[in-house]
Amino acid sequence: MTEVLDAVVIGAGPGGLAATLGLARMRRTVMLLDSNRPRHAATLVSHGYLTRDGISPLELRKLGREEVLAYPHVQYERTIVTSVSPLPDGNFIVVARKPGSQEQSEWHARTVLIATGQTETLPVQEHVRPWYGTSLHSCMDCDGYDKRGQALALIGETEDVADRALIVRQFSRDLKVFTNGSGAVSVADNDQLARLGVEVYDSPIAGIEGGRDGMQAVLLEDGSRHERTAGFVRPEWHATLGFAERLGLEVDEHGLVEVDRKQRTSVLGVYAAGDITPGFRQLQVAAGQGTVAASVINRDLIGREL
Repeated sequence: MTEVLDAVVIGAGPGGLAATLGLARMRRTVMLLDSNRPRHAATLVSHGYLTRDGISPLELRKLGREEVLAYPHVQYERTIVTSVSPLPDGNFIVVARKPGSQEQSEWHARTVLIATGQTETLPVQEHVRPWYGTSLHSCMDCDGYDKRGQALALIGETEDVADRALIVRQFSRDLKVFTNGSGAVSVADNDQLARLGVEVYDSPIAGIEGGRDGMQAVLLEDGSRHERTAGFVRPEWHATLGFAERLGLEVDEHGLVEVDRKQRTSVLGVYAAGDITPGFRQLQVAAGQGTVAASVINRDLIGREL
């Protein structure tokens, strides 16, 4: 007879790891599945995670896996989930394959937690990518402090670029915004930023200069050169939920999984935590949501067992 696990957790970032830890300490059987391809893999250090400020993101995940695998009821597989399907008895079947292989495995579980985060597309990726994670970052809350006082660039093509500029300006009054020909900053926002001493450039970006010490300047197609030593980019984020199509989850206008305050989704027995849900994209937020989800999953399972 196929073993039925208490939970399958999909994603081993802070949200999934915190949920797994909580469930393990409730003596629940858990299979943790993860491809080990985090969105922030290019980032050398993570900030804002209490007691681990400045740690490598990959090291943080490694430490988390070691902690949860110390519990006898937890298993871990590095794998890519291809489908999650509901079963007639109210349980779920999760199918996955190993990276670089077509070999499939499957698990039956009473509950499923989705903590897969998001993928991202960078603006002018061919120019931004070499500096991403070192000179350029996407999280202002996480990395703004370390760029304080520098000549900063903000690169983005979305309508919230002006709002993000106001946050970046907290760390340096020497800020220039580059919209790569998108016209993303309205006339009103442009005027407001100008009053604050923030210049906006709409010419397409031709390149980013730099060397071993980091980026040095942003080059525009109009021939201008703007000395900048660091900055931020506004990626476009994408929810990757193809594996969960059979569940029929309710999502918002951005494709993120809708959850209630207890991390329950619209499908009974399915929960979600971290960046795959609407809200702030920070490590401690994801971990907190995972902790809530674990507590709720355990209580919901108790209700089913009565």
